[in-house]
Amino acid sequence: MIKLFSLKQQKKDEESAGGARAGAGGKKASAAQLRIQKDINELNLPKTCEIVFPDQDDLLNFKLIISPDEGFYKGGKFVFSFKVGQGYPHDPPKVKCETMVYHPNIDLEGNVCLNILREDWKPVLTINSIIYGLQYLFLEPNPEDPLNKEAAEVLQTNRRLFEQNVQRSLRGGYVGATYFERCLK
Repeated sequence: MIKLFSLKQQKKDEESAGGARAGAGGKKASAAQLRIQKDINELNLPKTCEIVFPDQDDLLNFKLIISPDEGFYKGGKFVFSFKVGQGYPHDPPKVKCETMVYHPNIDLEGNVCLNILREDWKPVLTINSIIYGLQYLFLEPNPEDPLNKEAAEVLQTNRRLFEQNVQRSLRGGYVGATYFERCLK
């Protein structure tokens, strides 16, 4: 587990070693790095979520894996990439779904329609808030604010067909003219 004061300790170690550590360059941690460190240390992940850091030294870029255990998407495995910019926490992270999914609030390019990633973002919100928001999209897709208008229309007019389309997309197959890779865990 990442320690809350590891950046402070690292800085102390560098100072006591005369700043001679390779790659240290005497750089201070940015506000975004300090805040993301705090957010990660305070994470309270639901059992259906997992975070992966492809580069352990880069806390500003990571992946979230959501594996819903109920609802339309039960049994699926969905990967989201998070890119946290230097403007964080004043600017929200960039979040993209890397798993192609038949969902009213996620388009086929992976863009996510979640209000707290856009107009409702506030600096007091955390990575944890976003994770719970994304998880909620899989429990309660919102056809009122769609990115995939076709999926939203089917959800509103024929819930049974929507469920069949989701299952077909999870197993791997065509929904209309669009092919979905299998994403069952």
